[in-house]
Amino acid sequence: MRFLPTVEQADFVHALDRMLAAAGTPEAARAWAAGEHAPGRRLWARLADAGLFALAVPEAYDGYGPRPVELALAFVELGRHAVPGPVAETVAAAELLDALPDPGPAKEWLPRVAAGRAVLGLAAPEGGHALDADAADAVLVVSGDRLLLARDHGPVLASLDPVRRLAVPQEGTAAVLATGPAVAAAAARAADRAALVTAAQALGVGLALLARTVDHVRRRHQFGVPVGSFQAVKHRLADTLIALEFARPLLHGAAVTGTGADVAAAKVACGEAAYRAARTALQLHGALGYTAEYDLSLWLTKARALRSAWGTPARCRARVLAQTPG
Repeated sequence: MRFLPTVEQADFVHALDRMLAAAGTPEAARAWAAGEHAPGRRLWARLADAGLFALAVPEAYDGYGPRPVELALAFVELGRHAVPGPVAETVAAAELLDALPDPGPAKEWLPRVAAGRAVLGLAAPEGGHALDADAADAVLVVSGDRLLLARDHGPVLASLDPVRRLAVPQEGTAAVLATGPAVAAAAARAADRAALVTAAQALGVGLALLARTVDHVRRRHQFGVPVGSFQAVKHRLADTLIALEFARPLLHGAAVTGTGADVAAAKVACGEAAYRAARTALQLHGALGYTAEYDLSLWLTKARALRSAWGTPARCRARVLAQTPG
């Protein structure tokens, strides 16, 4: 088992970081929150050119994967740069389609996903809502032992994170893609993949919040010295960094093993570490942290939303305990 990225994986991550830093992702995220998807779709096209979505698609359908380790590493960068859209759901939908016994839906959709020409939503079975259904080309819905493909949805609803727009897919006009017990198994695999990359996104969000907070307390002065020189501030930042770095190996381990318990452990660790980073950032930025126009808010609200998406902390802990021997 290897927990450190290879040279090729590190180079891929650095390339993504440079590309996203130059792409103006905060502006694309704010436009996405307002219902303007064009800047975000251009960003998705650049991610596809970099090979991101091909990592979720088998070679038989024009992809490079599935390669969960590389996906996890890449999604940390997506979280660090606040990339908008149903990226986790599109990757999970690819996993679901590939797991179906009938290859027909996979042949139709996966080459388009790999090339960045299809954005897919995936409704969580327990919630019924789909993320960014208004921006997706189609939404996969698991209803009992049926897999549906919905192209219409209900009204867009507000969420904790304004960039994450929720809607209920309309099952009445949806096409049936598959039926039978294999649907549930494929949906479970997809949910695990969604939880894994959501954990990676959360870790990236936490790292971004910590970096911005460290920069802020270095520049902001009180009593003639930087705020960051106070011992209490140092301890708060150190505790935040430790939580994030303790979560990182759990994420890498889950990407390697892919077991449900490991994915759940990574999800809860990354989500809680990101939430801790958000609370630290909010406290140390003072009133500035509450300002919606300040870019910090993009990561603050995302940390709260990702903490519960594809597995609340309580549900993940219960899953870890249930699958722990003894």
